[in-house]
Amino acid sequence: MGARSNVLFVPPIVLAATSLNDGAVGLVTGLAGAGALLLGAWLLRDGLRAQAAYEERRVARRPAIPRKIFAAALAGVGVAVAAFKAEPGVIAPALYGLSAVVLHLGAFGIDPMKNKGMEGIDTFQQDRVARVVDEAESYLVAMDEAVKRAGDRQVEARVERFHHKVSQLIRTVEEDPRDLTSARKYLGVYLMGARDAAVKFADIYSRTQDRAAKSDFMMLLTDLEEGFGQKNEKLLLDNNADLTVEIEVLRDRLQREGVRLS
Repeated sequence: MGARSNVLFVPPIVLAATSLNDGAVGLVTGLAGAGALLLGAWLLRDGLRAQAAYEERRVARRPAIPRKIFAAALAGVGVAVAAFKAEPGVIAPALYGLSAVVLHLGAFGIDPMKNKGMEGIDTFQQDRVARVVDEAESYLVAMDEAVKRAGDRQVEARVERFHHKVSQLIRTVEEDPRDLTSARKYLGVYLMGARDAAVKFADIYSRTQDRAAKSDFMMLLTDLEEGFGQKNEKLLLDNNADLTVEIEVLRDRLQREGVRLS
């Protein structure tokens, strides 16, 4: 999917290049079409990323901006402008543009149009979770950028493994917002400390290749990973205990109403 979307960056380059010798009107028309196609390709790539994140999570909001639909519309506009440049008129460019929209939607589909797994969830709590998760993911991105400056593949792989463990805790909190209070320190304070440690490590290691600094940072990641893993397991166990209690309460209520369960 990513490779197919990246191919769509080629047509605007070709259109712009072939418009250079077409005079002022042809150049402006070609650049306008190329701009629409380029913006559409960029929106499509972001829309595919947003859809991948949506599908990865069991609980997710639909994307706020339907990027893939806007990308299809821009592709239609760009193709229509390119067709008008070659064949001035209304009907032919409109048909070409409409065909481009239909083919684009057929190839890449539309954006998710509804929330997933949020039935019965307090929207206020979910908004609080979303803010904490966004903050946590920004810390993870900053860690990625920092360790890349260090230029050590082993450390990058170790940070990626730590990210996977953090993502498990994030998914647990997203699925049950009641866990936010218990996990907030991990997704806030601890991750902020991990980001700061990654930045300091990258500054030192990129200059001195200090093996001791690398060892200390790797040990820190190990400790943090164990802590996040234990916290996630505890939340899952607590959630299972809550479910057991709810089932027993429901069973007792049904029996009081005269419903006998085998």
